[in-house]
Amino acid sequence: MKRLLVALALLAAATPALAQNAGQIASVRRGANCGGCNLFQGDFSGLERRGLNLSGARLRQADLSLSVMNRTRFSNADLRDVEAYGGVFSGSNFSRADLTNASFVGAYLEGANFSGAQLSGTNLSGAGLARATGLTQAQLNRACGDASTVLPRGLRIPAC
Repeated sequence: MKRLLVALALLAAATPALAQNAGQIASVRRGANCGGCNLFQGDFSGLERRGLNLSGARLRQADLSLSVMNRTRFSNADLRDVEAYGGVFSGSNFSRADLTNASFVGAYLEGANFSGAQLSGTNLSGAGLARATGLTQAQLNRACGDASTVLPRGLRIPAC
């Protein structure tokens, strides 16, 4: 019995934990909705899709650089460590998403919803957020930006 338990423990340790799903990544690149999908480390750079449903998806460490994903639903998604340099996300929904340590440098986020989003360590340098909704000073205190970050009136962001 002890050998069986040791063998099972070794098998569990050798199995990759929540590795990306290449089929799901390819499906999203073709424009399919994929709520709750495992898109870990997916390459979506330069992708131009509108109105996708990626709610609850695992996009951790994904590359969204220079993508145009207006009106996309990222609610409850894992966007930790995402690279979204220069991306366009107008009217997208990031409510309750985890954007910890994500980089949205130079991103266009006008009209995006950030209600309840986790922004710890999120870099918003040069990002356009003037008409973003759901942002609070407490959220922004955990993020960082620069003099070219455009925020809704009355909010400020610490320097990176």
